[in-house]
Amino acid sequence: QIVREASGSPTSCPGRPGRVRAMAGVTMGGVRPVVRWVPLHFARAASSSAAPPPHFGLWLEGRRTEAADGAVAKVDNPATGATVATVASAGAADVDTAVRGAHAAFQDGRWSELPPRTRCRVLFKVAELLRQRLGEFATLETQQTGRCLREYKAQLGRVPEWFEYHGASAASQGFEGKLPPLADGADHVNLVWRVPLGVCGLITPWNHPLLIATKKISVALAAGNTVVLKPPLEAPLTCLILAELLKEAGVPDGVVQVVPGTGPAAGESLVQHPMVERVDFTGGTVTGLRIAKAMADVGKVKPYCAELGGNAPIVVFDDVASVEEAVNGVAFAGFVASGQTCVSGKRILVHKSIKAEFVERLVAKIGGLQVGDPMLLETDIGPLISRGQLLRVRGQVDKAVSEGAVALTGGRLPGPERCALPGHFYEPTVLTNVTPENTAFAEEIFGPCVSISEFETEEQAIELANKSRYGLGGAIWTANVRRAHRVARRMRCGVMWVNCHHRNDPSSPWGGFGDSGIGRENGPQAFEEFTTTQSLTIRTTDVAENWFGDRNARYG
Repeated sequence: QIVREASGSPTSCPGRPGRVRAMAGVTMGGVRPVVRWVPLHFARAASSSAAPPPHFGLWLEGRRTEAADGAVAKVDNPATGATVATVASAGAADVDTAVRGAHAAFQDGRWSELPPRTRCRVLFKVAELLRQRLGEFATLETQQTGRCLREYKAQLGRVPEWFEYHGASAASQGFEGKLPPLADGADHVNLVWRVPLGVCGLITPWNHPLLIATKKISVALAAGNTVVLKPPLEAPLTCLILAELLKEAGVPDGVVQVVPGTGPAAGESLVQHPMVERVDFTGGTVTGLRIAKAMADVGKVKPYCAELGGNAPIVVFDDVASVEEAVNGVAFAGFVASGQTCVSGKRILVHKSIKAEFVERLVAKIGGLQVGDPMLLETDIGPLISRGQLLRVRGQVDKAVSEGAVALTGGRLPGPERCALPGHFYEPTVLTNVTPENTAFAEEIFGPCVSISEFETEEQAIELANKSRYGLGGAIWTANVRRAHRVARRMRCGVMWVNCHHRNDPSSPWGGFGDSGIGRENGPQAFEEFTTTQSLTIRTTDVAENWFGDRNARYG
């Protein structure tokens, strides 16, 4: 819950219990509010009158500012429909201002020319400040996305590690040069080192607002770049607050600019801007292709990383340690975040000999999940992000059923006996009788829905797993370590798990095959993508060279 505070006299606004952030850039009676988090019970004690939802501006040059055309968007709570906040919505003019400011910041070296160890210390400070406020970030993430608070409390505890890992990695070894051995090494030396790119345009989705923004910002800054971040209008608030925290930690003004806005107005302007040296996007495959086309349309030949759709397969063999353990793992893989993650388990491939027991146990477990208020720690399934997404998921499930799939549980909107809130809820759904041609197998259903198909042989399992245009995440459940290695090597997925799912670490590369995108996040691979090489060859001999005077002079 977000409130205003000035001179010790905060006013409250209605909402759920939690901690709240004071507004910046708003004056009340000539007093500028203190920018910090405020316990809600203090606010309630001070006033019982309802305040309007807080307003967030764009983040440009280290301060909040309004959009040039005055555009404003609402950020609504997907569980209740209540407005959490309003936010300035950037247009082309704002993006241009942001990029030019970030370009100036890169050129003058206020960040790019700092020693890597100095940048590392700032990023460690960012991590420290984040840890102090994770509870507040978790509450706000739940309010703007509808994902369960329990999930965010668990997930966000890892987020500071990205700043620490990339800061330390860049400082310790990222900028170490190389001395490649040359064929003519007796009289030449070749020095190779890495340098930052410049302004990086980052576009992030609504399902993991803070995590995905952090994954991109941390390595971009560690590499010495400046960034312009376009978070989603549906859930931009934690990204805007993160920008304030970066400033507090010591990141200079102009190095990080944040411009929430629509894709056509802000996103397209960002990816086509001539001063943007790299574009990094996470989202749907259709949008990823549009970005690539938009860049090509203006003749941009720049690095582009895209983490796109998923539709992850999970292969459950008959030699699992226990069917119950596999069921619990699949339930987590498919239904955490209401199935709204890029690596959610969607296509569950089960060996024929254990399918009956597996399905019975899975249906019982999923049918018992608690659907409702995501702020309650006992809730298992929160809402989808928007009504549009709800209608899309319902349409896909209905189409799958019309094509022959059978909904063993779910497959509908929840009644009031299961969920009394008015938000964008859909019952967790398990579909069976699903063939590879069925919508539930061929398309990624970005919601709480999994499909079950059976196989008899290892070869059939691999063939079904790879029968998709996507290849981001995938998992195998088996007690046979030889089989695990063998099958994992043949599955066309960039991120694989055995007997687990959703495990993620800043040191582990993240990215997919096929229509799941190009490039990699995390690990040293990410640092390489946010830098490039410079090569310097030095002639060390004093022997004179004269190409046009010596017919035997060397060329290469």
